[in-house]
Amino acid sequence: MNKSAAVIGAGISGMQAALSLANRGIRVHLIEKTSSIGGIMARLDKTMPTLDCSICILSPFMLSVARNPLIEIHTLTDVVGARKHAKGYTLTLNKRPRYVDLDKCTGCRECMAKCPVKISLPNEEKFGTVKAIHFDFDQAIPAVPHIEAVRCLMLTKGKCGNCAKFCDKGAVDFEQQPEEVAIDVSSVVLATGARPYDPTDRPEYGYGKYKNVITAMELERLLSASGPTEGEVVRASDKKHPRRVAFVNCVGSRDHRVGRGYCSKVCCMYGIKEALLVRDHDEDAEVTIFYIDIRASGKGYEEFFQNAKERIRFVRARPGEIHELENDDLLVRYEDTETQEVREETFDMVVLNTALVPTEDTHELSRLFGVSINEYGFFTPPADISKPIDTDADGVYVIGACQGPNDITDCVSQSIGPVAKGYEMAGDIKLPDRGELPGAPDESPRVGVFVCHCGKNIGRYVDVPSVAEYARSLPGVVYAEDSM
Repeated sequence: MNKSAAVIGAGISGMQAALSLANRGIRVHLIEKTSSIGGIMARLDKTMPTLDCSICILSPFMLSVARNPLIEIHTLTDVVGARKHAKGYTLTLNKRPRYVDLDKCTGCRECMAKCPVKISLPNEEKFGTVKAIHFDFDQAIPAVPHIEAVRCLMLTKGKCGNCAKFCDKGAVDFEQQPEEVAIDVSSVVLATGARPYDPTDRPEYGYGKYKNVITAMELERLLSASGPTEGEVVRASDKKHPRRVAFVNCVGSRDHRVGRGYCSKVCCMYGIKEALLVRDHDEDAEVTIFYIDIRASGKGYEEFFQNAKERIRFVRARPGEIHELENDDLLVRYEDTETQEVREETFDMVVLNTALVPTEDTHELSRLFGVSINEYGFFTPPADISKPIDTDADGVYVIGACQGPNDITDCVSQSIGPVAKGYEMAGDIKLPDRGELPGAPDESPRVGVFVCHCGKNIGRYVDVPSVAEYARSLPGVVYAEDSM
């Protein structure tokens, strides 16, 4: 009999845990509250400190998860009940409707082209819109759009229905209803991650009031080729390219005034990464980072910081306040703690490097499973350092940033742990027969080639359109294109 585990959260930690368990014969229920697996990493432009393309790393990994026969993906799903028993847990899942049939949809996007309703995605509100039926990001898995029910004219007013009218596969289904299902598992892995802090409760920085004060996650979407501006960095107020850009570190962390005395670990490094990317997009840009101190704790991070000094100006200060000028520029007032001088400078855009905070469902999952949380709301592993992923509850483990702020590398490393625990809880495991690959052996291959510029990572060295043109001449290639 194949044993099973539930992994709650399908970001990089949850996917790595699910894949590691499945590759060792444990059946996995991968539970994700949004419409796609991938988590925050899927929304990033580049990773640090190598500046490699984030989705180029993640997309093949997501496909491996989706294609593994032992992993069942539950998207738009919340865990609403948990009952402990001798063999593990019975979980109650609430599956929200997608309003698009996963089996019928081919991902052609014709429905999106015909939808008249425009909405904004998180971290993209100031810069662009998508349709009420949409993908949360281009490489989403499942590769099936979903409908924002509260904005859909058919679901709210009984009007329109264009998406259904123009779907020749009959995939749009307005009759879908929430579904409650129960699953039995031997163990549970909590991998709910963290989310960026909302800096609206720091009024001295003007976020939410001044258009050109944005968060690092909003800048990340601007930098990304799949973002609202297709990789063009612009100001929200006038869509002009900013020439003077300031980054403010530690917004919402190391700050007892907002109840968060902890360091978010990644903010210094992602701020440096984004500052360098702004320079890559515009070599004439003047970029300044205001910092308390630089914490470069990961592999290669200190070298990353030292090299960045050649292109980025670092000022040891925590700005006291930001004011908007008549032309929407921003006046930053700060004390330089190295010279003890109070200064004022004007910038075109200010980016707030915000803390990582617990996700909204942490408290509810803590209640359901009886797992402790600390004063900041993160899940708390036991004091025994030899058991870094254990919890107060038998058979429940915590990995990744839901324990506290973590970078991608540490999240992935920690996600291997549930494999040993899964074996311990599941008992004897029989590896399944993977079967044969689909497709008849005499079928001719039909190959699609998509060559990415990857911003300047590839585009500055390689003539990407020529590569795509060459690919079209290769045997078996039926389609080729170059993309951002």
